[in-house]
Amino acid sequence: MSEFSWNTEVVDEREQQQREAEAKQPDELAVAPETVALNANDFSALEERILRAVNMVKRERQARAEVEERLAKAEAQLREQAPLAEQLQNEVNALRAERDQVKGRVERLLGQLDALEL
Repeated sequence: MSEFSWNTEVVDEREQQQREAEAKQPDELAVAPETVALNANDFSALEERILRAVNMVKRERQARAEVEERLAKAEAQLREQAPLAEQLQNEVNALRAERDQVKGRVERLLGQLDALEL
């Protein structure tokens, strides 16, 4: 958003130029008070700001479309991998249960060996 920050020196200079223009042409302003006097520099500056704003909106829309596309791909990938993740979690649980059984058997065998040595 720094593109739209005001440069106070430029604003003060433009205000001074506008006051000088109004002082030089009081008859024109008195004849048509509803018209706005814009010099070519002011109009060009306004046109540039509008073009920058339009370009920024275009870039933001394009970025949003790209993000939405990436999101859709990520969601599809997640849906594809969810069953695999569930299967792997079941395998981990089964291996942990098997490990606990083996650990219990080993402890029981070690207990029997300790009983033999006494």
